[in-house]
Amino acid sequence: MSEPSEWLIYRGAGEPHEGVERLPPPPPWRDFAGRGTTEGGGPDGSADRRLGSNRHMAELHRPGAEELEMINAALYLRRPLLVTGSPGAGKSTLAHSVAHELGLGRVLRWPVVSRSTLLDGLYHYDAIARLQDVQIAAHGGTVAAPGADPTDGIGSYIRLGPLGTALLPSDRPRVLLIDELDKSDIDLPNDLLNVLEEGEFAIPELERIADRLPDGEATVLDNDGNKVAIKGGRVQCSAFPFIVLTSNGERDFPAPLMRRCIHLELGRPDHQRLATFVRAHLGEEAARSGNDLITHFLERSRGELLATDQLLNAIYLTDAAAPAGRDRLADLLIQRLDRPR
Repeated sequence: MSEPSEWLIYRGAGEPHEGVERLPPPPPWRDFAGRGTTEGGGPDGSADRRLGSNRHMAELHRPGAEELEMINAALYLRRPLLVTGSPGAGKSTLAHSVAHELGLGRVLRWPVVSRSTLLDGLYHYDAIARLQDVQIAAHGGTVAAPGADPTDGIGSYIRLGPLGTALLPSDRPRVLLIDELDKSDIDLPNDLLNVLEEGEFAIPELERIADRLPDGEATVLDNDGNKVAIKGGRVQCSAFPFIVLTSNGERDFPAPLMRRCIHLELGRPDHQRLATFVRAHLGEEAARSGNDLITHFLERSRGELLATDQLLNAIYLTDAAAPAGRDRLADLLIQRLDRPR
């Protein structure tokens, strides 16, 4: 058995060395190599990071009956699915799972923070860049940014956000994850109501000049990086997107939003589900060797707020790098999230 110090890469000795070359491959959920959006909103590396590179090994687990029914209710009714639960319960993963099984392409993701506004999700108009390019062109200079020539039109300065892209007309619905809505400003849930109900929104910058555009259309970039045509300055969906709004339960939402959503509460995962998460990300052997850590995690989670990510981190690190002092290192990684700071 190796000594605990043998797995250390950084030793704090102040002497440069090439120890970083000994780092093993990253955990699958932190592997960003080669990640990129494919044309047409196809799947990218985020699906592997969310669902696990060994997700085919997790097929023995099936979601509970209530979970399946509520997901399908949202699909049938074309309503957003509001998913609540503790951190690491699999709320965000649910969107990726639906997109993967139904072949709906890359999941559009809008991570909400306290400063997020409805406009952030719909589109961004870079008025400053347009003004700068107009000034440069007026003085006989060349526009630095490719495709930013003012003669190309105002659409060159507009990019749709994840929500705006999800509402583009398409034959099949896109999957949109609005992550951690409970982190938002108090106004955002109410601001979302009309867009979620009507499935459309306007871009005033394009509406004002629609009658001067060829066929009333302007070409803008969507969240996938593709050029799309906007007619009349309005975006209206043809297939309502499958929208997953997640919340850690840190606040209550207004009744009008709840009325427009299908609500799914995810409980704490049991031993079988945790083993499935580990199997999907790290393989069968890791699930078997980490069985005791899963049991210990479940015992602690009855009285402490813990996240599944912490369990995956502990099993990966203790299995890959530190066989000695395993339990002590696992406890350092799995610290309660609700402890006083």
